[in-house]
Amino acid sequence: MRETVAPLFDARFRADLEQLFVLRRDVRHFRPDPLPEGTLERLLALAHLAPSVGLSEPWRFVIVADPARRAAVRANFEACNQAALAGYDGERAALYARLKLAGLDVAPVQFAAFSDRATAQGAGLGRRTMPEMAEYSVVAAIHTLWLAARAEGIGLGWVSILDPATLPTILDVPQAWQLVGYFCLGWPEEEGTVPELQRLGWAARAGSSQYTLKR
Repeated sequence: MRETVAPLFDARFRADLEQLFVLRRDVRHFRPDPLPEGTLERLLALAHLAPSVGLSEPWRFVIVADPARRAAVRANFEACNQAALAGYDGERAALYARLKLAGLDVAPVQFAAFSDRATAQGAGLGRRTMPEMAEYSVVAAIHTLWLAARAEGIGLGWVSILDPATLPTILDVPQAWQLVGYFCLGWPEEEGTVPELQRLGWAARAGSSQYTLKR
């Protein structure tokens, strides 16, 4: 039977939702405490509620628990981070060198999110002219998980300073899968409403005025 009654979200709920958006942070400083058993699986189940192009659900999540694979990811990050540092000069380089850009050494949970463009689910609907919609769908799933985790006080950190071409080999997944992101998950050391990169003087939010109205 088709559901016809939509839930009513009151002003208190909308205010709490806005606060959730405000408090969502890209976490790099984690406590080593493990998450309660089943937490990751429950958050991944919520991620599957995200919208996807053509109902294709192209996301492929890979939980990384093996110490050797984690060490290989850490080495990948270090090499890419040093290459990135070499691209800056002067004060900018000095500031970059001081930034903590990953929680790989402490976060109790690590996982990768890949996009599988070859998935047969959805029969290719919406992907013929824009195949990259598969990756955008994975991003939507990640953001869904991010907010769900934050609602429980759990932090997520997105590690993007990696060579994506090597991750399928490190994690032993199909080479055709495209890496969308590598993530650290755990309890944050501290809370805050201001992004860490803004607090440290790297950049500031541009605000909500970045749009163009076409008449």
